[in-house]
Amino acid sequence: MKLALISDIHGNRAALEAVLADIEARDVARIINLGDCLSGPLDAVGTAEILMSLNLPTVLGNHDRQLLDRSAEEMGLWEAWIINDLQDHQINWLKNFQRIVTYENTLFCHGTPDSDEDMWLHTEGPQNRMVNRDLSGIIERLKGTSAALIGCGHTHTPALVRLPSGPTIVNPGSVGVPAFADTRADPPFIHQMGSPDARYAIVEKVNDTWCANFISVPYDPAEMAALARTKGAEDWARALETGWLA
Repeated sequence: MKLALISDIHGNRAALEAVLADIEARDVARIINLGDCLSGPLDAVGTAEILMSLNLPTVLGNHDRQLLDRSAEEMGLWEAWIINDLQDHQINWLKNFQRIVTYENTLFCHGTPDSDEDMWLHTEGPQNRMVNRDLSGIIERLKGTSAALIGCGHTHTPALVRLPSGPTIVNPGSVGVPAFADTRADPPFIHQMGSPDARYAIVEKVNDTWCANFISVPYDPAEMAALARTKGAEDWARALETGWLA
């Protein structure tokens, strides 16, 4: 069995188009979407229309969830940028997302099965940067699942962990956001992949072992960066163009 895992598109239609073309070229028939589809100062409407036409199994990410409550008090800036662009049929589409998707002894979530905001394979480390989580913390989040393969997103960071006597856990990285700063923290939590490419993963079961191919797809981010700048999001534009924030 072979699956393509995509996650954290965040309205980056151009990156999504590049990833979908690459998946098609590699002849992978089934795609699982791990959530956070639309939020950000980019093309939420165009991204939604593409994804709606594909009707993919899709996990509800924390930013997808925040779009379902249209009150400004419940929304972050990433949602406020685009909530008025979305029509009712697009919001109703989000309501069909599932917190957990299962498929033939596999399990897919956004953060962890218990929380769409928890980081399964990573944690906040020194200097407010992303680091790998220790083994005990990863095992603690399993909560007794018997799945042989687990897919998760949220951290925008590609990773594979093969647990001793346990499942393989894969984070495909982010299709649409190669760097971000969470300014709610003091000092801000900063993550930078160091390249502007769109990222996803292909997972395949080979001789009873789940393997992952992490794929980095170059594309032209100029249109999306221009959209970010029209909304005053220069840090987004810089991240899309370079994979760095500074």
